[in-house]
Amino acid sequence: MVGTIKKHTLDAIKIDVENIVKMKVKYLIFCTMSMLAVSCADTQNPFLSEFDTPYGVPPFDKIKAEHYIPAFIEGIRQDSLEIEAIANNPEPPTFANTIVALENTGAVLARVSGVFYNLYSADTNDDLDKIAEKVSPLITEHSDNVKLNDRLFARIKAVYEQRDSLGLTNEQMRLLENQYKSFVRSGAELNEEQKARLREINKELALLDIKFAGNVLAETNAYQKWIDNEQDLEGLPQAVKDAAAAESTAAGQPGKWLFTTQKTSFIPVLQYCTNRQLRKDLLIAYTMRGNNNNANDNKSVINQTMRLRIEKAKMLGFDNPADMILEASMAKNSKNVMDFLPTVWEPALKQAKIEASELQKLMDAEGHGEKLEPWDWWFYAEKLRMQKYAIDEEALKPYFKLENVRQGVFDLATKLYGLKFEKLSGMPVYNPDVEVFKVLDADGSLLGIFYGDYFPRAGKRGGAWMNNISEQYISADGVDHRPVIVNVCNLTKPTADKPSLLSMDDVETLFHEFGHALHGFLSKCTYRSLSGTNVPRDFVEMPSQLMENWCYEPEMLRLYAKHYLTGETIPDSLIVSLQRAKTFNQGFVMTELLSATILDMDYHLLTTTDSIDVEAFERASMERMGMIPEIIVRYRSTNFSHIFTTGYEAGYYSYTWAAVLDADVFAAFKETGDIFNREVATRLRRNILERGFTDDPMTLYVNFRGRNPDPANLLRRKGFID
Repeated sequence: MVGTIKKHTLDAIKIDVENIVKMKVKYLIFCTMSMLAVSCADTQNPFLSEFDTPYGVPPFDKIKAEHYIPAFIEGIRQDSLEIEAIANNPEPPTFANTIVALENTGAVLARVSGVFYNLYSADTNDDLDKIAEKVSPLITEHSDNVKLNDRLFARIKAVYEQRDSLGLTNEQMRLLENQYKSFVRSGAELNEEQKARLREINKELALLDIKFAGNVLAETNAYQKWIDNEQDLEGLPQAVKDAAAAESTAAGQPGKWLFTTQKTSFIPVLQYCTNRQLRKDLLIAYTMRGNNNNANDNKSVINQTMRLRIEKAKMLGFDNPADMILEASMAKNSKNVMDFLPTVWEPALKQAKIEASELQKLMDAEGHGEKLEPWDWWFYAEKLRMQKYAIDEEALKPYFKLENVRQGVFDLATKLYGLKFEKLSGMPVYNPDVEVFKVLDADGSLLGIFYGDYFPRAGKRGGAWMNNISEQYISADGVDHRPVIVNVCNLTKPTADKPSLLSMDDVETLFHEFGHALHGFLSKCTYRSLSGTNVPRDFVEMPSQLMENWCYEPEMLRLYAKHYLTGETIPDSLIVSLQRAKTFNQGFVMTELLSATILDMDYHLLTTTDSIDVEAFERASMERMGMIPEIIVRYRSTNFSHIFTTGYEAGYYSYTWAAVLDADVFAAFKETGDIFNREVATRLRRNILERGFTDDPMTLYVNFRGRNPDPANLLRRKGFID
């Protein structure tokens, strides 16, 4: 086992010399590649120096596709030199010259990565897709070169073994432990043959990640459902038809209506359209993305991915990928996750069965003899909502203009934390739809720069997310570098005569993603790898989901829910209806979510690399959990990007785990009788939001709440218990 600081044996010396020779060869290759690449590109590559822009934002107006590969290569070259300098330092390893030094490497690589990977998700094109394919193996190899560097790991391990005598702060100890454990989980203690195989596995997984994402995006963009006869759209609100007509005209077919598998396009059809066949066609098209036995089929990608993940887990000493992944989480292992899930799955499924029975009675009353199917659920749930609570979501949308809802989340941040927001004009943006804001603390100091990117387009993957273009940290000279953060969504686009009007789900999404942004803006950490949202996945969703709790509180609605034409505040009668309907359809919502969670765990609890029949595996998973046929799992395997692309493998449970936390945190506000209670908000900010990953997440939580989280608050919020 390589990694301890002691006298080398002759064999170890031989291996070390070979590694040094290899590194020198790689260094020469990097130098040559870098010089060649830069010579072929604009010599004023913006990534090769600090951004000379207001607030240090990326100069999107100057960045060209040809800048990326040279910048990645130069970034890797510089980072490699910095790593070698640390690994070969003749001084004894210390926290400063090894752990902090490692933390501070890779400035160019961080700059280009922060920009490229945001655009690759939010505004990609053929050029960026090709760059990703070329860069991914380079980044993966470089990461392996760092994590499998014996001399570097030996220094880290030497510091780690002295940790109790170094007088480190909690934050310093966390940085040291994270670095050490990250190297171990990355294979630092494997033998040379295993390391070579691990490198191959990592390269293959990186390319499969890109292939899966590309296939889903291609399938999403390819599907087009043209409607020629307006009678086939009976029940659809006029605004939805207008949007579909505008899409059709833009696609070169005026006089028709175009629907796609973008949620903003097909969800209204599921909710309102009486055309059952159209509802079925669109839902099936959405769920079958990546499973059409064509060039974009993801079944073989899943097989290859799981085979490699299982092999990697076993190589690193774990029974399955889930335990390998979860070691660094709040949950710690798969047993804790699997013990947790039934506490929410069983009451959710029980409620979903009750809801299905109610919807079937509604269908029976129509006398068509039809059985409730997944493409009927949204339609009849909307009818039932109207019957029970007189809530017409289309009648609500005029009160949820995008700009007003966004101002609502800004106002909430002001009430809780005293923050201020200023819109900036003339700032460089990567797409004309993007808007930019300066975020200030109560004392007027800069907290960061916020980019809002809200509308779907062909180059944007589905869903919603927050990205750090650059992260918060405090440099050695004491300067607090503030983050640049983007929220990316796929909300309803404005039309020629109407602004973007949001559904209730859209409102929750906007609050949710801004919760992630706040976690980044309020960060007050020394080290960037611990700052903001750089926390375990099953903790990172707590601050974002917490924000959703305010969405439909009466005091909050009166702040932001203004009719887009009249400016009238949402009527109290609608607020009362929303409060009564809080728990409506929550069995469906949670069952749809949790079925995807269990499917994720089933994949990552696999211990064999035998070939998987993806469709049969998914069916068996649904049968084991007792999934009812009236609901389709939120994400079918072949388009489950969370677990095959975006890093939530064996981690989709995080949304529910974090829901227990966020419901318990919001209860702390409710218990005071003031949902904007500044004292509770200040404790939350000081104990959690500012702290990043500087301490164990459960310790941070208990410091805020004074006790462990109580799951009853989530079950009560969902209406599963009184």
